[in-house]
Amino acid sequence: MLPYKSLFLINKNLKTPVYQQITNQFTSLIRNGTLKSGQKILSSRVLSEVLGVHRKTVIMALDELLTQGWLETKQGSGTFVAKSLPEIKPQKLKESENISIKKAGFSFEQKPILCREVVKASDKLHLDDGFPDPRLAPLLDLARAYRGNLIHGNSYVKLGYGDTKGSYWLRQELATYLNESRGLKITPENVLIVRGTMMGMYLLTTAFVKANDYVVLSEMTWASAKINFQHAGANILTIPTDENGIVVDALEELCEKYLIRLIYVTSHHDYPTTVTLKADRRIKLLKLAEKYRFIVFEDDYDYDFHYQSKPLLPLASADEVGVVLYSGSFTKSISPAFRVGYLIAPEEVIEHLSYYRRIIDRQGDVMLENAIAELLHEGIIQKHLRKSLREYRERRDFFCELLSQKLKNEVSFQIPEGGMSVWTTFDKSIDLVKTAENALKNGLYFSNGIQHNLPNNTINATRLGFASSSVAELEKCVEVLKKSILNI
Repeated sequence: MLPYKSLFLINKNLKTPVYQQITNQFTSLIRNGTLKSGQKILSSRVLSEVLGVHRKTVIMALDELLTQGWLETKQGSGTFVAKSLPEIKPQKLKESENISIKKAGFSFEQKPILCREVVKASDKLHLDDGFPDPRLAPLLDLARAYRGNLIHGNSYVKLGYGDTKGSYWLRQELATYLNESRGLKITPENVLIVRGTMMGMYLLTTAFVKANDYVVLSEMTWASAKINFQHAGANILTIPTDENGIVVDALEELCEKYLIRLIYVTSHHDYPTTVTLKADRRIKLLKLAEKYRFIVFEDDYDYDFHYQSKPLLPLASADEVGVVLYSGSFTKSISPAFRVGYLIAPEEVIEHLSYYRRIIDRQGDVMLENAIAELLHEGIIQKHLRKSLREYRERRDFFCELLSQKLKNEVSFQIPEGGMSVWTTFDKSIDLVKTAENALKNGLYFSNGIQHNLPNNTINATRLGFASSSVAELEKCVEVLKKSILNI
C-alpha cells in the first residue's frame, strides 16, 4: 500500500481547484514511476477519507484521469494505472520537483549573431539610443480612442480576423498623412502595417534576400539591420559615411563589381551619426538603383524631429520606378510600447509581403491601429508631433550646451540637425566601456559604443539620447557622466 497521505499535498487556499490538484499530482506520480502501469488505485471512498476531501471531488479527479488515458477501469475489479502507458523507470527526485527544464532534449543550431543583450526600460537616469519621452505622448486621447473602438461598432467585424495588410482605416489615414507631410504619392494599397521597422525588415529579407545576395550597409550601421541580413545569409558590403551622409561614389564602385540586391539607408538622420544625406547624393543613389535594379530600404525612423529648417523629403518621394521601400513607425513618435509601423512600396510588393506577414503574425492589434487612425484623422498626433518638436529642440540645445560647458575637454560632437541623440566622440584617453559601467553603478545608463567600432578601429563614440529626459534630468545625467569618466 502506497502512503497516499504523504504523496498528495492538498492546499485548499490555492486558486487551482482541489480536484485539479489531485489530477496533477496523480499524473506526476505516474510520470516519475511511483505509480506503475497496471497498479491498482484506491477506491474513491477510501481515497477521499485518506486525502480528507469530499468524495465527489475525488470522483471528478478520477474521471479526468480516465478521460485523459492515465487510468482505466476493470468491471468488478476497480481502477488501475493504464497498462498502455510505457514503463517508466523511477528517477531520483532533485531538490525540488518544480525545477524548470534548462536543456532541450533535441539538437539545434544557435547563431551567435542573434545573441544580444536586450536593453530594457528602467527608472534610472538614461542617455539612451534616442527614444521619445512617453510623458509627452497623447495617452489620454489614445486610451479614449482605443476604448471607443473596442466597444462601439460591429463587434464580430472589429474583434474578428482582419486584413493581413493592417487596418484599412489606418492605411487610409497614413496615405493621406504621408502624402501631405512627406511628399509621397500613395494610396492605401501601397501601405502594409507592421509591428515596427524590425518586423518590416524581417519580412523584406525573408521575401527578397536570398543566401549569398549582396547587401550594402554603411560601415557604422544599425546592428539590428545588419543581423537581419546576416541571418538571411547575405554577403555584407560596406561603404563609408562622412559629414554629408553615405558616400554614394563608393556604392557605385561596388555596383560595378557585384550584383547588388539591396542597400539599407537611414537617409534623413544617419544611424548612428545623425548626419543628413545631401541632395546630390540622394539623386545619384536613386539613379544607381534604377540603373542596377537594386532595392533601397529607407528606414526613416525619426523623420518628424528635424530642427534645422524643414526636413528633407524622403527618397521615396522622388522614386518614380518603384525601387524604394520606405519604412517608419510610431515608436519614435509616441512610445516604443506601441508596436505600430508601416512599409510603403509598390502595390504588388505590398501584396507579396502580406503573404509572408500572414505566416508569422496573422494580423496586428486592430484596435490599436484603429485608435491611431482616429488620432491621425482628428489631427491629435500631428499636434503632438509639433509640441514634441519644440520640446526636443529645447532639450537638444540645453544638452549640447551642458556637454560644451561640463565636458569640453572630454568629448567632441556636432549639434545634430535632427533626431533624438547626439553622436558623441570621447577623448582617446577615456575608456568608454569602463566609463559606461561606472556610470551604471552611479545610476546612469548609456551605451558603451562597442557596436559602432570598425574592424581594427575603435571609434570611442556613442549616441547620447536627450529626448526622453527632462531638462532637470539631463543636468543630473551630465553630472553623473562627468563623475564616471575613467581615463585609461
